[in-house]
Amino acid sequence: MIRVVVADDEAPAREKLERWLADQPDMVVVGVAEDGLSAAQDIEQLRPDVAFLDVQMPLLSGLQVAGLLELSSAPLIVFVTAFDEHAVKAFDLNAVDYLLKPYDQDRLARTVQRVRERLHAKESGAKAVAIGRARASSCERLLVPDRERLQLIDAASIEWLEADDNYVHVHTRARSYLLRRTLQDLLSQLGDKHFVRIHKSTAVNINAIESLTPLFKGDYEIHLCSSRILRLSRRYREALFARMGQ
Repeated sequence: MIRVVVADDEAPAREKLERWLADQPDMVVVGVAEDGLSAAQDIEQLRPDVAFLDVQMPLLSGLQVAGLLELSSAPLIVFVTAFDEHAVKAFDLNAVDYLLKPYDQDRLARTVQRVRERLHAKESGAKAVAIGRARASSCERLLVPDRERLQLIDAASIEWLEADDNYVHVHTRARSYLLRRTLQDLLSQLGDKHFVRIHKSTAVNINAIESLTPLFKGDYEIHLCSSRILRLSRRYREALFARMGQ
């Protein structure tokens, strides 16, 4: 069975799509969401094969949800929209398809067939996620796990990032979060506007730096506004100085 998450902020639209998908013999709707954050939560917890995302939703748009997903586990994506310009963006994101409201059962059937073909070819939603991130110069908010839920935090509240194999510790002044991501992947999502590497396994928010103290052999101590002290490797010194001087 093909596992499906449906996300739309309009109840009639959700119910229609859920009902028509139920008529497909190989599809089962495992999650229904009414906003972007709930959709991201369902995708993270339920690991569907495909997500039908309304483009315009509260908290996060369907396009933003796509850009915030993990590359390694992103489902195939079908965008649902009432606006042609958003449909074009959906194709730019390499979505499986888009459904332009109002659509009928024949149009949905063609989309479902495209989903089957992509799944048979063992395609994932990774390309949609990657291109979605590339379209934005930086990510202003980040999805992080908080116990059994996901929450959005402002990227500006992140002080530093610490790699731990294929995980990253995201440190804010108040607390830390653990993401199943690589540091490079996360930095590419956050963009280079505020964050810069200071070590092969560490990156810092430039706005969180209070002062620097020189050490031996070209290394520095970085003092953060929260009183945390990090080590700046000489390999990354020039890049940090150049960014701070901008």
